[in-house]
Amino acid sequence: MLTERQKLILSAIVDDYIRSAEPVGSRSISKRGDVVFSPATIRNEMSDLEELGFLEQPHTSAGRIPSQKGYRYYVDHLVQFGEMTAEELETIKLYFAERLNVMEDTIQQAAAIISGLTNYTSIVLGPEVFSATMKHLQIVPLDAKSAVAIVVMSTGHVENRIVQIPEGVSAQDLERFVNAMNDKLQGYSLLQLKSRLHNEIAAELSRYVSRFEELCNMIENVFRAQNQDRVFLSGATHMLEQPEFKDVDKVKSIFELLEQPPTLVRIVTPSEEGVKVKIGAENHVDAISQCSLVTATYSVDGEHIGTIGVLGPTRMEYGKVIRLLNYLSKNMSNLLNHRWK
Repeated sequence: MLTERQKLILSAIVDDYIRSAEPVGSRSISKRGDVVFSPATIRNEMSDLEELGFLEQPHTSAGRIPSQKGYRYYVDHLVQFGEMTAEELETIKLYFAERLNVMEDTIQQAAAIISGLTNYTSIVLGPEVFSATMKHLQIVPLDAKSAVAIVVMSTGHVENRIVQIPEGVSAQDLERFVNAMNDKLQGYSLLQLKSRLHNEIAAELSRYVSRFEELCNMIENVFRAQNQDRVFLSGATHMLEQPEFKDVDKVKSIFELLEQPPTLVRIVTPSEEGVKVKIGAENHVDAISQCSLVTATYSVDGEHIGTIGVLGPTRMEYGKVIRLLNYLSKNMSNLLNHRWK
């Protein structure tokens, strides 16, 4: 457990190092207006923080820099998020005010905006639910209880899944359901299918198709499997602007990683919703073991459909990045829910 003095000194060191990218000494800390301790006292506390693993000393005569443990403590306990700046608010408000018709463009622009505001690399995952539409549905019974559902999408992708036929649904009911789906939902995007499935054809089919709701739930699971992630990158060259990445080999490995969409999807997709921060080795990938990754999810109808991520050095402006991602992800969710219901 750190003392209040140690917390203040650790926070000051992280803030100074984020700004300067140079090791921080006790004298520079003592000159800060919010620090009232002498350089000698600060040096002693810095030594203790180093022994505890929160700081590192890159050279014998140099000041200290935060360790990954130090950054983790800073993010969890000390970071100040502050308010959105006028410039940040104006940029994001203009983005949402454009009322873009193509939602895939909206997500791609989100990557550019967050990269421009942070000067880090942004990675946005968006499913193909915006461009892919249903072309044809077929359900082939295997026996009285199961069938193969075949969905053909406008992108050419074909999904085959074995489904369980709800009890009490006859072959005639199943045929009526499939015919109605192909007649009324063909050409709609995956995001639109859920609401239209229950609103457009529910009244019609519920009168003469038994267990209609169960059939809808059955087919929703097939549509959900269609959500293939697409990766949008922006600001990859920002990595070259960071002093930590002057080493060509180190930058090369990061750029090679950015060219591997399946790996990016695995790394960026969080295990749960909300804003999450992974620092250095917490990413479990050698290429970005000296980087931090901040992610935030966005959703439609309560279902997580994508992720906005920011990749940068561990010397990242955590407060600013977390603040921006939290704001942008919530507005993305609101926009998508409004347009696709």
